[in-house]
Amino acid sequence: MTASPATTPTAALPSLETVASCIAGYDPNALTVSQAQDFIARFVPAVGAVEMLALRSALGRVLARDVVSPIAVPASDNSAMDGYALASAELRDDAPTVLRVAGTAYAGQQFEGQAAAGECVRIMTGAVMPSGLDTVVPQEFVADAPEEAGANGAAAALPAGATAQSRRIAIPAGVVAPGDNRRLAGEDLALGEAALSAGRVLRPADIGLLASLGQAEVPVRRRLRVAFFSTGDELRSIGEPLDAGCVYDSNRYTLHAMLTRLGVEVLDFGVVRDEPAALEAAFRSACENADAVITSGGVSVGEADHTRKVMATLGEVAFWRIAMRPGRPMAFGRVSSNARSAVLFGLPGNPVAVMVTFYAFVREALLAMAGAAPQAMPMLRARAAAAIRKKPGRTEYQRGIVARAADGDWDVQLTGAQGSGILRSMSMANGLVVLHHGQGSVAEGERVDVLPFDGLV
Repeated sequence: MTASPATTPTAALPSLETVASCIAGYDPNALTVSQAQDFIARFVPAVGAVEMLALRSALGRVLARDVVSPIAVPASDNSAMDGYALASAELRDDAPTVLRVAGTAYAGQQFEGQAAAGECVRIMTGAVMPSGLDTVVPQEFVADAPEEAGANGAAAALPAGATAQSRRIAIPAGVVAPGDNRRLAGEDLALGEAALSAGRVLRPADIGLLASLGQAEVPVRRRLRVAFFSTGDELRSIGEPLDAGCVYDSNRYTLHAMLTRLGVEVLDFGVVRDEPAALEAAFRSACENADAVITSGGVSVGEADHTRKVMATLGEVAFWRIAMRPGRPMAFGRVSSNARSAVLFGLPGNPVAVMVTFYAFVREALLAMAGAAPQAMPMLRARAAAAIRKKPGRTEYQRGIVARAADGDWDVQLTGAQGSGILRSMSMANGLVVLHHGQGSVAEGERVDVLPFDGLV
C-alpha cells in the first residue's frame, strides 16, 4: 500500500513562532534540553493514514485503533496444570483426602460426566473444569489409595486389575487450597474489555495477545518515512579513496542503524557536497518523499557551510545553541518543496554528537510522528566509580560502562576520553551517564542517572 508522505496541510500546522511563544524563557541561543524537547513535542505532526496488516507483519508497527476483546479469554474455567479436579468442600484438614476417580477431562474436549460426592476427575492442562469442581491438585502430590482404604487409609499401589474408574487417590492435607490451579473464564481478557490501546508499538507479546483474540489483521499507522543525508566536502563514502584531509562518513551508518531500530522507512540520500545547488536538490527531493529529514553537519556557524542558508530558504527553521554536551548546535523546523513539507532535524557533524542528539530529541519526536503514545526511556541509578567534573548550566551525556558490583549494586565508570568525535567511546559504552542541567560535579560513589543502551542502540 502506498500513501503520500504529506500528513497534515501545512496551513494547519503550528509555526515556529507560535510554538516559541508557548515555551517559557525561550532563547534560541541558550536553550535547555528540556525546553528543546518541549518545543519539538509541540511542533511535530503525526501521520494519519491507517492500513490493515496481517498479524505476522505487524511487529514494531503502531496500533491505529483501540482493540476491544470480542471474546472472553479463556472462554471457560480451566485447569492450569495436569492433576485432579475436585470440589474444595471435599478437602480435609486433619488427614489425607481420599477420592474416587470418576473419569478424565482432556484439553479441547468437553467432559461429559458428572463427579458425585467423594469423586474427582483426572484433568489435563487447559481442559475445561468439570461442572461443580473448583480446585486442581497437581499430580505430583497425589498417590494411589487401595480400594479398601477408608477416608483415613494410607496411600498404596493401585490393586492389580483395577480400572481407571475404580481408582481411589489420596491427597495429603494442606497441599492445595480452595480454587488453586484453576484459571477463571475471562481472567486474561473479559468480553468487551480493552485489550490494547491505540498508539502502542506492537511487541511480540502483543502479537500473541491479538492472536488469542482470533484477529488475523490489525489496524496500524502508515510507516513513517525518514530521509537522511550527510553534508561536507571532507566526507567520503565507504569504498571511495580517502584523500588527504578527508574522513569516511560514519554518521550515515549510525543514523541508518538507529532509524532501523525504530522501524521507520529509511531513505538514504548519501553524502551531499557543501554546495548550494546540490544541497537544495537534496532537500527538495527529501521533502517530496519523506515525513522527516535528518541531516548531519553544516548547522554550526561557518563560512563554508551553505546548509544553514538552504534550510532557511526552503522553510522555517530555528538554529539553536542548546545547553548540552555534546551536541550544542542543532537546527529544527520545517522545510517544503512542491506543496509537501517535512520536519527537519539538523544535527551536528561530530559522530558522538549525532547519536546523543538523536536519542535526546529525534527518537521521541519520530515515535510521536509515527503515532506512538509517549513513553519516556527508563533511567538506571548507578554509583559513579570515580569523580566526574561538571559545571551546572548544561546537560552532559557521558559514555559509561555499567556493571554489577560485589555488593549487588550497579556501578558505572566512564569509557575514557569523552570528546564528541570519539565514536569508540559510544562503541565501548553500554549506557549514557546523564548529568542534568543544574547538576554539578559528581563525587566517587555518588549516584547518577544512566540511560541504558540495551534495546536502544
